[in-house]
Amino acid sequence: MRLDEYIDGLDVDESVRMRQLAREKSYAITDYLADVERRVEETLQGDSLFGSTAPSIFVGRSSYPNVSAGVLAPVSDAEHAADYETSGEWYRRGFTIDDVFQARTNLLNSTQRTNVHVADEWDGFVGVQREVAIADRPVDVEVGLDGPPTVDLDAGLANVSTPTGPRATAKSAELAENPHVPRAVEKTLSDDDWRAEGAMNYLYNRGFDVYDINRILSAGALGTAESRRLVPTRWSITAVDDTVGQYLRGRIRNAPSVDAVEVWYNEYMGNRFWVILAPGRWEYELVEMKAPGSIWNYAPDASYLVAADYEGYEGRTGYVEETAGAYYAARLGVLEHLADRGRQAKVLVLRDVTEDYWGPTGVWMIRESVRNAFSEGDAGPGEAETFHDAVRTLAPALPIDLNRLRRSSEMASGLQATLGDYRS
Repeated sequence: MRLDEYIDGLDVDESVRMRQLAREKSYAITDYLADVERRVEETLQGDSLFGSTAPSIFVGRSSYPNVSAGVLAPVSDAEHAADYETSGEWYRRGFTIDDVFQARTNLLNSTQRTNVHVADEWDGFVGVQREVAIADRPVDVEVGLDGPPTVDLDAGLANVSTPTGPRATAKSAELAENPHVPRAVEKTLSDDDWRAEGAMNYLYNRGFDVYDINRILSAGALGTAESRRLVPTRWSITAVDDTVGQYLRGRIRNAPSVDAVEVWYNEYMGNRFWVILAPGRWEYELVEMKAPGSIWNYAPDASYLVAADYEGYEGRTGYVEETAGAYYAARLGVLEHLADRGRQAKVLVLRDVTEDYWGPTGVWMIRESVRNAFSEGDAGPGEAETFHDAVRTLAPALPIDLNRLRRSSEMASGLQATLGDYRS
């Protein structure tokens, strides 16, 4: 499905606004998709995709537990297959929204419908998919396709969505080389009684980033033998961020507090982030402010949309209601920083989604923006006398007035209002 067809499928108001965004913003991806179609035709030989190098997998969530299990492989440029896998390297290389769209839409998703209960199934298409997922480098595969691929830009409307490229139904798949599986992963696989949460934290402590752990979890390669199942990619991303985050929160539970109020800042892809750390026991809140004309707030004349979620010292007992995967991605970045310092803090993360954020890139962008807020530049953090002083000092830079922030935020609700806090 071409981009125009995708837009036609939206509700009328959304369709109009998306077309306007496409004209106003960059959207070079529309031209790029035509080139992807051409390269698909050049790469295919008969009904098979030969010489493909798969860096990752994708598991859908539609019709769960009978899901679409896919192997992702670049349509061209197979020698640089690792560059197409979502990771923190994209941030370090300064990827733009266009770069993300082009990287993701260059990946052919060869899929089969399967039940998620895979246990120790390592044969056939699902077996190949799982081998690709547990390897620590891209794997050469040969996939037999049942018909030609279709080019699809699945832009999605949720923060964890990223665009996807051509999709094709797979008849079969074979490995063209032996995957290299790290010892730590082999250890988790060989232990049939190791719960998924413990295995995730074990891998994290062995230097695996959450991107690697997410891929392994999604392939059903973690957990006790009888409970191993494919996990839809969207769910596994949040599950890993949440699990590792809870582990890190436990590490700082009895740590001393930060000594002073610190304000850290970063901006990336049309998003501005302020991270306030204040002395005290752990508590955390993410407040998102979404501009009119951004991907999450189509109407150009509307007011800012504000979403917020909070947890106290004991953490949360349920999934967040308003900020979805962004909450866990930002929290992970903060907790990694605090764990490295051996400190705990009261934490408020403010995210301003400006109109320049015109396309969904995925929560990796949020995770990396917060991670790198603590390392950007040499100046270090700004400081304030109190938490409330920090919020008041930042208020003029925020896209909403302080009174609205007080109404939306649990942590900022205690600020005393003055007449100047109400913007006309």
